[in-house]
Amino acid sequence: MPNVAFYTLGCKVNFYDTEAIWQLFKNEGYEQVDFEQKADVYLINTCTVTNTGDKKSRQIIRRAVRRNPDAVIAVTGCYAQTSPAEIMAIPGVDLVVGTQDREKLMSFVNDIQAERKPINAVRNIMKTREFEELDVPDFSERTRAFLKIQEGCNNFCTFCIIPWSRGLSRSRKPESVLNQARQLVASGYKEIVLTGIHTGGYGDDLENYRLADLLADLDKIDGLERIRISSIEASQIDEKMISILNSSPKMCRHLHIPLQAGDDAILKRMRRKYTTAEFAEKIRLLHEAMPGVAITTDVIVGFPGETEEQFENGYKFMEEMKFAEMHVFPYSKRTGTPAARMDEQIDEELKHERVHKLIELSERMQAAYGREWVGRDLDIIPEREAKGAEGEGLLSGYSDNYIQVVFRGEPSLIGALCRVKVTESGVNECKGELLEVLAVDTRGGAEVSHQVAMQA
Repeated sequence: MPNVAFYTLGCKVNFYDTEAIWQLFKNEGYEQVDFEQKADVYLINTCTVTNTGDKKSRQIIRRAVRRNPDAVIAVTGCYAQTSPAEIMAIPGVDLVVGTQDREKLMSFVNDIQAERKPINAVRNIMKTREFEELDVPDFSERTRAFLKIQEGCNNFCTFCIIPWSRGLSRSRKPESVLNQARQLVASGYKEIVLTGIHTGGYGDDLENYRLADLLADLDKIDGLERIRISSIEASQIDEKMISILNSSPKMCRHLHIPLQAGDDAILKRMRRKYTTAEFAEKIRLLHEAMPGVAITTDVIVGFPGETEEQFENGYKFMEEMKFAEMHVFPYSKRTGTPAARMDEQIDEELKHERVHKLIELSERMQAAYGREWVGRDLDIIPEREAKGAEGEGLLSGYSDNYIQVVFRGEPSLIGALCRVKVTESGVNECKGELLEVLAVDTRGGAEVSHQVAMQA
């Protein structure tokens, strides 16, 4: 039986894409082995969001070549899309496919096995207008299913290379999304996470059909308990979106809305499509529509030209927003982006000092958000036994508003919908006690199909 090993770098969308590619191999009779083992085919799904992503991708490709020089070495993903020649130049690479045409992977692999002639299958992503349909019917993380609804981005923020590696925004056809959602529910999934490169841009290329319309249609699917959006821009939250969030009991009270900077001058230099005042107004409306909503965000620290005053402005603004958590990144120069060519690049040490201040703020806000829920009931879908306490009868899972709760319960409850009272709060997790089981897991031991489980 032929076998294949995968290595995925980068974002959640890449992990989804790797899962989808595994389905193609599985259908051809392959079995999956660990990347550290000898395999017939190694597939590396690369990242290019930072220069370090490129470097790490090259290291992993070389590692695969060393492990089995006779194997087919296939490289896909963002770095493959933007720099195919660099990858083809690595001795031992047989196939480079970018972020499209992946449904042709098996025929490329078969051709290489027959003729051993390297293939560069990358073509211009900017000309692609169709969403590439690759389904994932099953996930190793079995309480939550990911459903990719969108690809690419039209924003061209000055720090970001993604439009060049993923192309312009294109949406999956609504009927196709709904069919896949129904199949996932039929397989026993209670929660679906809608994902994409720029998920909130869903529908930009469709006739009179936006993300809010899709959410309204998903809401009608029987058996689906939770709908989560992986990320949405403040500028994409309009009245229609807010009314859906307000009216659907299935919409998770958790939204990830990237802020990137809390100062208007920096937002403008980043080419973001909102001011801090507009962002704050959207957050206010969301809190009104969904009381108790957890809003998490991304922040870039040390963007070129960021003054002490601008950093302080941002700090105060973030504090006012009362985020449930912030993902804080030091600005990293990405060759080929306008920001990398800007003057006044910030000193690394100063960047790290600022990063630490914001991480401390994030932890403080996360703890404050958790404290609000002590003594209240939340619905939890346990995902696993509590880390570090395996075999001790403790389960861990997330509420719809993305609080991680650890409580006492049997492992058979993993994947069930449980009502839990929060008894104690903490920074990363809260403690609770099980009140009742609302719905059991109909799936039973789902097949584990990937060595890296996706974390939402």
